[in-house]
Amino acid sequence: MAYKVNFKTVETTGLESSPVAESLAGLRANEARYFWNKYKFNYIAYPASEKQKEVNWFKKLLKDERDLEFASPILEVAVYDSEDIYWPEFIYQNGMIINVLYEKYGKNEKKPKRAVGIKLCEGMEVPEELKGKFKFAHQRSKLAGTIRGSFFVLKQEWF
Repeated sequence: MAYKVNFKTVETTGLESSPVAESLAGLRANEARYFWNKYKFNYIAYPASEKQKEVNWFKKLLKDERDLEFASPILEVAVYDSEDIYWPEFIYQNGMIINVLYEKYGKNEKKPKRAVGIKLCEGMEVPEELKGKFKFAHQRSKLAGTIRGSFFVLKQEWF
C-alpha cells in the first residue's frame, strides 16, 4: 500500500522488517523533506512489489553500469517524474537508499546530469557489495542523524 512520507516526524510505516527501521525511516523522511523543499513534491513510497517495472530497470542499470547486485531486498520505491527529470529512489531493508538522478535533457547546451546516489542510514554497516569501491562523505540531519553518501556518474543512456 502506498504511503505518503511525513517529513516532520519519523514514522517507520512500511519499514518494520528492517533491522535499522527507525534510522532508515529518518533517512526516508529526510529524502521526503528534500523533495518537498526543492520540488513541492509529496514523497509517496510504494511497496517494491507495486513498482516491479522500476525495480527491474534499476537492477539492470546497476548490473550494467557497475556490476552491482545487492543481497538486501528493496522494500519501497518512490518516484519523482517531471518533464525534465526522472528520479526514482529505492529503499533497501538493510538501511540503504539508492536513487537515480536522470535529467532527460541538458540545460544551456550542457550534458544532462545522470548519476546514481547511495545513502546509508545511521547504524548500518557498509554493504559488502560496496566495500572498497566507494568513499562515503558524511552529513548530519535532524531527522536521520549521520548520513553517509556516495555517488557515481552514469555512462550509458537509460531511456
